[in-house]
Amino acid sequence: MINIGILGCGRIGQVHARAIAGLPNARLVAVADAFPDAAIALSEATGADIRNSAAIIAAPDIDAIIIGTPTDTHYDLIHRAAAAGKAIFCEKPVDLSADRIRDCIRAIDASGVPFFTAFNRRFDPNFAQIKARITAGEIGDVEIITILSRDPAPPPISYIAGSGGIFRDMMIHDFDMARFLLAEEPVQVFAVGSALVDPAIAAAGDVDTAAVTLTTASGKICQISNSRRAAYGYDQRLEVHGSKGMLRAENRLENAVEVATEAGFQRAPAMHFFLERYAEAYAAEMVHFVAALEAGTAPAPGITDGLQAQLLADAAAESLATGVPVLL
Repeated sequence: MINIGILGCGRIGQVHARAIAGLPNARLVAVADAFPDAAIALSEATGADIRNSAAIIAAPDIDAIIIGTPTDTHYDLIHRAAAAGKAIFCEKPVDLSADRIRDCIRAIDASGVPFFTAFNRRFDPNFAQIKARITAGEIGDVEIITILSRDPAPPPISYIAGSGGIFRDMMIHDFDMARFLLAEEPVQVFAVGSALVDPAIAAAGDVDTAAVTLTTASGKICQISNSRRAAYGYDQRLEVHGSKGMLRAENRLENAVEVATEAGFQRAPAMHFFLERYAEAYAAEMVHFVAALEAGTAPAPGITDGLQAQLLADAAAESLATGVPVLL
């Protein structure tokens, strides 16, 4: 039985608590949050103790820590948990600074604790199947990947201002997916972006509409487009073109029923929120994390994957600011 403590009882902490509850080999022991009401609500829903973060990190009855707190708290919590010998499950991004992530890597390496960066989309059943079928050689050599990710609406401006920008907050998932599917590190990044959804986003120093092209040393290309607005729901699509064919994952819809009338064919809308769209992925990543701890193997993606995605986000931000491609 893997005993787990959750730091951060907001919506992502609640998602992880539900995932743990569904596992026969894991138990949620304690939760902590800077807002007492959030901790109380999650404690009442799960039966877990309420403790502060220091007590959870130091507790001898806890094997692993889930860090679901704001990004600017991750650095300190990672160092403290590593020093305490706790396995770590950390939400993305690990930190907004690549140098600080490197500091965290040194702390993880020195302690030898397992570390999991929560890029949950790798565990989406359809995306995982595409990866498996690429690896099996079904479409030959990968040549070009297209990733589309569009949110129904932007988050609050207060969130945007501290998020690190669209590349580090939103597109970082797509950078990790690009690396996952390319199986080769990009060596060039070129980005464009605009504020077309809300002028307040521009005033906050960010863009809400962006596209990035990644190129590898062998010439493979990945195109990523992000928008903070999609009137039709949460848009998550993926296409991989190879020398022998193409693999594609379409949007997940609210249901699979299609109706045909004299007006034409109609299908259900796309799922409207990321928690619904990636429910299976959140559950599967927790299964993987706990199984790795039980087996004594390294969970993946690890902290180095968190760094590599951050470096791509940094390069995209630099490219947007300078208007030229950035070489890695």
